[in-house]
Amino acid sequence: MIFFFYETNFKIKEESIWKNWLESSLNKEGFQTNEINYIFCDDEYLLQINIEYLQHDYYTDVIGFQYSEDENLSGDIYISIDRIKENAMENHVSFDRELARVMAHGILHFTGLKDKSSEEEEEMRKAEDKFLSFFNELN
Repeated sequence: MIFFFYETNFKIKEESIWKNWLESSLNKEGFQTNEINYIFCDDEYLLQINIEYLQHDYYTDVIGFQYSEDENLSGDIYISIDRIKENAMENHVSFDRELARVMAHGILHFTGLKDKSSEEEEEMRKAEDKFLSFFNELN
């Protein structure tokens, strides 16, 4: 199951659409969700997590902590709504599209995808685009 938690004033409208999109996208790729928690927060909240757990002193849009076993995905995904807003403006995309991309990005790490090298980053972008195409089918 997928759960949404809010540590900021932001709230997703029509949560069930977003949850169904994520679940069905993962199912199409051969994965199941055990328990995935999305925690929406602001820059400062995520910065503290980045410093405390990863020893990185910079802002980021998403951090995930995975507790998965095999194809049954579990974990916590923290998303900075401040970063989503800024990224959407910089990339000239809608807020919802950027949010969907980052939500997909976070959960795709749980499937084993990485993005450290340019080859891995390209593979991650293709997977994000595939998930976004599934999202477009729902809207």
